[in-house]
Amino acid sequence: MDTILVIDDQADVRMAAIVALNQIGYQCIEAQGPEQALEIISSTAISLILLDMNFKLDTTSGAEGLRFLQQLHTLSANIPVVVMTAWASVDVAVKAMQLGAVDFVEKPWNNLRLTAVVQQQLKQQKTNHDNACLKALHSTSDANYIALSATMQQLLARAKRAAQTNASILITGENGTGKSLLAHYIHQHSNRSEQRFVSVNIGAIAPSLFESELFGHKKGAFTDAKEDRLGRFEIANSGTLFLDEIATLPLELQSKMLRVLESQEFEVLGSSQTKIADVRIIAATNAELAKAIEEGEFRRDLLFRLNTIELHIPPLRERPEDIVELANHLLATHSKKYQRSGMTLTGEATLALTQYHWPGNVRELSHCVERAVIMSDNDNIGACDLILAQPSSEASISHSAAANQSLPLLPLEELEKQMIQKALAEFNGNVIAAGEFLGLSKSAIYRRIDKHQLDLKEADS
Repeated sequence: MDTILVIDDQADVRMAAIVALNQIGYQCIEAQGPEQALEIISSTAISLILLDMNFKLDTTSGAEGLRFLQQLHTLSANIPVVVMTAWASVDVAVKAMQLGAVDFVEKPWNNLRLTAVVQQQLKQQKTNHDNACLKALHSTSDANYIALSATMQQLLARAKRAAQTNASILITGENGTGKSLLAHYIHQHSNRSEQRFVSVNIGAIAPSLFESELFGHKKGAFTDAKEDRLGRFEIANSGTLFLDEIATLPLELQSKMLRVLESQEFEVLGSSQTKIADVRIIAATNAELAKAIEEGEFRRDLLFRLNTIELHIPPLRERPEDIVELANHLLATHSKKYQRSGMTLTGEATLALTQYHWPGNVRELSHCVERAVIMSDNDNIGACDLILAQPSSEASISHSAAANQSLPLLPLEELEKQMIQKALAEFNGNVIAAGEFLGLSKSAIYRRIDKHQLDLKEADS
């Protein structure tokens, strides 16, 4: 369970936040001020911090909150901080985010807004953790970017060449292949590398908050707009804006995105002043956008604006040359993390790694190695320590099976329905796992389940 630290000198404010967060399943700890908070952080695992910006010294400058953010940075505490203040001026918000805050909410807040921000940032933190675990895929030094396979070497060469331009880039690939890491790689090799890299998970933004999140709003623009708010385009000004899970953008909002990509102009909600968005756009998806266009779920003209350059990351099973090297790098990373240096993979383990199909790609490989480091009784990790799943031959779409068996001649719709049914049965009704196996996003698999009117209870039985 995620634990949230609420820092505010007013007991009623702390209680209001705690009640709202408890209702959606989070555990909360209170602190009256920065000093008490630092003591708690030193002894307790904190998932996210809600930080008031003003305490006893004054009530407007945010100086104490900014000082706490600096102290947190000095401690190298990798904890996302959401700032909350009744005096949410743009200047204080910008300073807070420059010191590492990930977002801010205004007091008095709307509970839906507060919980949405917390959930989005915790999801982003999990993604960041996965990316840190997959550091083998990303480094400012090409020599440390593990890509022994010819396909990955060619991909990195294309990415580095594309990075020198301001062209929009679309990164495609299955879940867990490292699309966000490649986006970071492109940013670091671009002429904007000294500016901000702002990541937005489109799938985590509620449609009603879309314009506010991306373009910002002025105080009074709508019922809960208590203060001015910066949008992601403005925060990323002169830098790079990464739009993850772009295929989940609702159709009715795609025209708004298209407009800012075409003209680089947008208006803050509640303002008639047009602003310029000087940002480099990188988008990513694991969905088949061409198919989404055919089904009327994605605009063709928006795709043309996003994929000036398209980079596809191949799944891990298509680059077996990288598996052992990645596994050894991840083993060194995780063994250092858990203070178990000197761990090695046996020959039996490396053989098992190369023979496994890796439906979850490099993210699954990282979790597999991390689990083995934690659970192994000795320093030599064997095949049994890896606990690799063995899907049945019916659900496993291996190359050998494809070579020996011809697919039945069925209408495409019926074939898609049968494959989803088989995947759901194989993964005991786990929709997310089935979707990842089939290369579908969470929203895409649920759309297809609804389209085919599949009964999840039957799949789980």
